[in-house]
Amino acid sequence: MTKINLLQDVLGQSYRSGEEHLFACPFCDHYKKKLSINLKKNKFKCWVCDTSGNSLLYLFKRFGDTRQLMEWKKLNNITDFSEVGNQLDHLFDKPEEKVLPKLRLPKEFISLTKRGLPLSCIGAKSYLKKRRIDKKDTLYWKIGYCPMGEYAGRLIIPSFDLNGNVNYFIARSYTGDWKKYLNPEVPKSEIIFNELCVDFTKPVILVEGAFDAIVAGENSIPILGSTLREDSRLFQKIIENNSTIYMALDPDAANKTNSIIEKLLRYGLKVYIIDVSGFKDVGEMTKEEFATRKENATQITDNLSLLFTNVKF
Repeated sequence: MTKINLLQDVLGQSYRSGEEHLFACPFCDHYKKKLSINLKKNKFKCWVCDTSGNSLLYLFKRFGDTRQLMEWKKLNNITDFSEVGNQLDHLFDKPEEKVLPKLRLPKEFISLTKRGLPLSCIGAKSYLKKRRIDKKDTLYWKIGYCPMGEYAGRLIIPSFDLNGNVNYFIARSYTGDWKKYLNPEVPKSEIIFNELCVDFTKPVILVEGAFDAIVAGENSIPILGSTLREDSRLFQKIIENNSTIYMALDPDAANKTNSIIEKLLRYGLKVYIIDVSGFKDVGEMTKEEFATRKENATQITDNLSLLFTNVKF
């Protein structure tokens, strides 16, 4: 008997999502499969009740019978119970939080929300006008620019964590520089862009870039690309809150969009797809057009998601 078969013998049937196997949680009895088990890492976690552990042996001791427990120990070559005791001592230890490098906005940063701006702001403000970004947007996203220095001639859209600290920023050229973006080297999987302003108990809109998020409006999150890993901070936050998701990635990322949708559906989330056809990305739309398309978004089910595998939307 394999390890996964033995786990299913104890916990019931499961779904697979990447390296994770999803079971019904025996700790909280949630009606959806929210207990995530990673066989390689020998860990488990429920995304509803937050019960977690660093040894799958505990599940067999708690919910299995003697035969299942002995079989698991045999499969994992566990012979010294004292070693098992050491594992159980740390069973519910919280994993160490990853410490991200401290980030500051460029020292030359000038907020475009201020009055009495210098003449150097003309190019930045013209670019905002060209992209239909108004004063309200500028204030909400706290947009600024750099007239000189490493980020000279670039709009700066900062991101803030839950404590109000800068954890990332977009630096987009408005002078035609060959390198459109010059963003800081921060692990994108470890941040949630502008998390300070996101309410995960409400529907969340996922888009690719910051300018897409400006058009999409409040509670939209740029994933800073077209992929979303299951071990990323954003994905885990979504699962923890059982968030309703609206997907609005670029039309040329259809396969990657479908991949994200399938992952979210495996965790029992409600997922909608917003039609972005006819535009290169959400950032090209007017806010009114996006709002209309959001109202007409299609809810994706397990069967319907398969229809999008080779479709550009």
